[in-house]
Amino acid sequence: MNKKELNWAVLGCGVIANEMATGLSGKGRILYGVANRTYEKAAAFGEKYGVRKVYNCIDDLFDDPDADIVYIATPHNTHYGFMKKALESGKHILVEKSITLNSRELDEMIELADTKGLIIAEAQTVWHMPVYRELEKILKSGELGKVQIITVNFGSFKEYNMKNRFFNPDLAGGAILDIGVYALSAVRKFLSEKPDEILAQWKPSPIGSDEMVTVLLKNSAGQLATAAISLHSKQPKRAMISCEKGYIEIMNYPRAERAVITDAETGETREISAGSTADALFYEMQDMEYAVRSGDRSGMRLAETKDVMDIMTHIRKEWGMRYPGEEW
Repeated sequence: MNKKELNWAVLGCGVIANEMATGLSGKGRILYGVANRTYEKAAAFGEKYGVRKVYNCIDDLFDDPDADIVYIATPHNTHYGFMKKALESGKHILVEKSITLNSRELDEMIELADTKGLIIAEAQTVWHMPVYRELEKILKSGELGKVQIITVNFGSFKEYNMKNRFFNPDLAGGAILDIGVYALSAVRKFLSEKPDEILAQWKPSPIGSDEMVTVLLKNSAGQLATAAISLHSKQPKRAMISCEKGYIEIMNYPRAERAVITDAETGETREISAGSTADALFYEMQDMEYAVRSGDRSGMRLAETKDVMDIMTHIRKEWGMRYPGEEW
C-alpha cells in the first residue's frame, strides 16, 4: 500500500477509543473516521477529536472505501460479528483484547483474513512496547541463560455491579478475557514455545462469571509459568522472568517502559528503559501500519495471540463456562 497516510477509523467511543484518538493526535495525525452504536456519541467524539468523518451507522464505516484500518473497540461479545463484516469489506483490523471470545471464532477470522489478503491483529500492548524488544535482545544473547519460570499478577478491585462489562456474562465479562489476556500474553512473550500442560482454578462471581483465576502452565521445553488474576482483589501488575543466571522484574507490564535485571550470582541490578507508557497505543498502531504497508505480519504476533486464546478457551471449557449464545 503506497498511500502517504493510512486512514484509521475507530468503532466504539469508549475509553480505549479516546486513548487511540489521543495517541494519533499526539503524533500530529487525525483520526479519519468514527462509528458507534448511537450516532450522538459518535458525533460528540468526532467533534472532540476533529475526526474527518462521522458515520451515520456502523455499516457505513465498512462500506467506506477510504477507510484502510478499523480499530474495533467495542465489548468482547461484539468483536466476532464486526470483525467478519470488516474483513468481508476489505478492511485491515486491529481489535481490542480479547480479540474474540474463543479459539473457534479466532481461527475462522484468521482464515477469512488470509483469504482476503488482509492483516488481522489484537491490540495487545505487551507485543509492542519498545522495552520488550530490548529484553528480547538480552535473552537471545544468552547472558541470562534459559528462561525457567515466569510469574505474573494482575488484579483490580471492581465493586460488585453485575450489569457492567466486568462481571456481566451477556457482555462476556470475567477476569480471563478482561485482564487475564494481559497476564497470559506476558507469559507467552517469554516462553520459548506454547504451553501444552494447563491447570486452572477459579472463583465465580455471584452470577457465574470468573471473578478470580489462578493458572499453572508448562511447555515441552520444561518452562513453567503461573498467573494470578482477579477482578475483586487488588494486585500489582507485576511480571518476573526467572532465568538460570538472573531474573527480570517488570512493573506495570501491560504498558511497561522499564525493567530491572538482577544478577543471580552478585545481586547487582541494572535498569533497562525504552519507550513511553503514554505512547502505548501509538506503538500498536505504528506496528500495524508497518504490517499493512510491508506485508510483514510478524510484528503483530498473531501466532502468540492464537496461543493465548487457545489457553483461555481450554480453561473455560474445563470449567464449562460458556457465554450466552457462544459456540465453541
